[in-house]
Amino acid sequence: MSAVIHLQALGLTEYEARAYTALLALGRAVPARVARQAGIPRPKIYETLERLEGRGLAAKVGQNPLEYAPLSAREYLARSRRSFDDRLSALDRDLSRLAPDPAPEAVYHLYGEAAIRSLCEDLTLNARRSVYMAGDAALADRLERLTPRGVELHRTVLTNLPSIAAAGQQAFLLARDGEAALVAHFIEEGGVGDAHGVHTHNPVIIHLIEGYVRLAAQHGVSAPPAP
Repeated sequence: MSAVIHLQALGLTEYEARAYTALLALGRAVPARVARQAGIPRPKIYETLERLEGRGLAAKVGQNPLEYAPLSAREYLARSRRSFDDRLSALDRDLSRLAPDPAPEAVYHLYGEAAIRSLCEDLTLNARRSVYMAGDAALADRLERLTPRGVELHRTVLTNLPSIAAAGQQAFLLARDGEAALVAHFIEEGGVGDAHGVHTHNPVIIHLIEGYVRLAAQHGVSAPPAP
């Protein structure tokens, strides 16, 4: 059951997740019935339900017989979301102390098509204002679908312009929010070598990529919208 897997990812044990989903299905029930519904050994069900009660996911609703009922899943998710956000904020502070933000002029080399495509997706998903991209149509189609709503998208193809890739290679350009950029060279089918590229926050390179994409669009070679 997918709900059990997702609850485990949030920190519940397998028995806790199974007992909670069983309670949601039953509404309220004695421990023995919860154990049967969840497939949990009878000797384990009492301590499992007590842990759910401690987590704020279940409550006793009767003593004779003893019954349990599930508490709001939405409230638990809201608490989990707040806790996760707090942990991310704390991690961000700790990492910032360990290593400052990269210098704008820094250029990081990328190797391998999988790593390059993954970074392209990350840059696009995190866009807030604008995305400029040019190159491989299939990759551009995927990135266009990933572009957040409200983000200004500029997309074109690299034809009728001076080549920026060596023979047997295809270039791909991506710039995001005026803050980050990627220049990649993919190997054409049958070509020799591995895909490679660079990632940078250098404003000069970002500006050049944005200008190159605009120039390609002005030449009337803008890519058609993704289906």
